[in-house]
Formats: sequence, C-alpha cells, structure tokens
Amino acid sequence: MTTITTRPVEYPADGLTMVGHLALPAGTGSRPAVLLGPEGTGLSDVERRRADALAELGYVVLAFDLHGGHYLSNPEEMLARCLPLLDDPDRMRGIGHAALDVLRAEPRTDPDRIAGIGYGTGGAIVLELGREGVELRAIGTVNATTTGRPGEAARIRCPVWAGVGSEDPIMPPAQREAFTAEMQGAGVDWRLVVYGGALHAFHHPTVDHPVVPGVGYHPRHAQRAWHDVLGLLAECLPVTE
Repeated sequence: MTTITTRPVEYPADGLTMVGHLALPAGTGSRPAVLLGPEGTGLSDVERRRADALAELGYVVLAFDLHGGHYLSNPEEMLARCLPLLDDPDRMRGIGHAALDVLRAEPRTDPDRIAGIGYGTGGAIVLELGREGVELRAIGTVNATTTGRPGEAARIRCPVWAGVGSEDPIMPPAQREAFTAEMQGAGVDWRLVVYGGALHAFHHPTVDHPVVPGVGYHPRHAQRAWHDVLGLLAECLPVTE
C-alpha cells in the first residue's frame, strides 16, 4: 500500500458543474491514467474507493461525474436523466471529453497512456469515446454492452473488455449479441465475460443502492469482475517506473 492523495475536481459538462474525484499515486513522476465512469445513479463512494485502489497501484485516476454532483438514488429520477442521455451519443461524448480533458491536464498523467473503465452509463460513455476514435490503451465496461452508430466501432483503436450478468434484464442476450456483432464486424480486439446468475449492477455493493427489479449485488462476481478489470489494465496499461 502506498500513500495516495485525493481531491474533488469541478469542471463543466452537459450544462452542469460536474464534481469528479481525482486520485493520485505516491511520487512525483508521470503515471498511466484511468478514466473511471460510474453507474447511472452517479458518482458515489463505490467509484471513489475504486479510484483510490487504482491509485494505490500506481495509476492517476479520475472518477467522473454524471449528474452535477448529485447521486440519483431514486430510480425514476435516474431513468429520466439517463435514458435520454444514452440515446444521444454526442451528449455522452461531450461528458466523456470534458472528464478526459481534466485527466489529461493533471501534471501526473502520461497523456499517451490512458485507459477507460466504466460501469453502466459510465461504461457507455467510455465506449462512445472509443467509437469517436479517442486514443485509449484499453476500454473496460461492466453492464454496458451498448451498441453505437453504424460503422463507428471501426474507430476503436484498443482492446475492449466487457462484463455482464447472465440474468441482467437491461443487457439481455439479444443486446449482448448485437454488441459482440458490432465489435467483431469492426475488427475490434474484444472480449465478453458473462457472469452466471448475476443481475444488473451486480458489482455495486448494496449500500446506498436502490433496490429495483433486475438489479442485485453479487459479491463473488463483483470481486471477479474487479480482478478482470485489473487484468485488463495489467495487460494493456502496466505501471512501470
């Protein structure tokens, strides 16, 4: 365990003042960086802890905001905000670019070594950055087997890893098949892991998490998905002195 530093970072995006969580590893030199996107409910301590854990491994991490500093625990409020967003790739890309600019502006960040990791809506945003051709070393998503506009996946320049629960009603088999067909047709280096018996948001601890149909925490698969994310980063964005 190394000593890390953290601080909130405000920045404009999507007509809001976003409040991200920046986590810096020990030391003074430049380090590889990770853009970390939250579930549709928004940035919470779950993502902040993940950012801190990655910083302890030597990464500069920005866990970005979706809702202007708010956590939308009410499902109706969350869907009213996220469904139009997920239908608008340009809005998603705008949110992603605003956060990426903050991460790139951090002096500790090596701008040539950045990966994107995202959960749910945050994962869809990271995928849209890839579809726009943003230079990333890896893209990892959980609960975000979203498809994009025809042909744009060919712009993805890095490996893509996706994890999804087998019983996720929001990302059912037909959606997963459409996603993998898109990746395969575009010639992307892709992987999909289906976690048996897991629901949507299976990675997200139950604390401060709304209990809605089709959503549920699966601690064993949550740990496995985290290890898979770490494996992706170790392969594509290793921390070196």
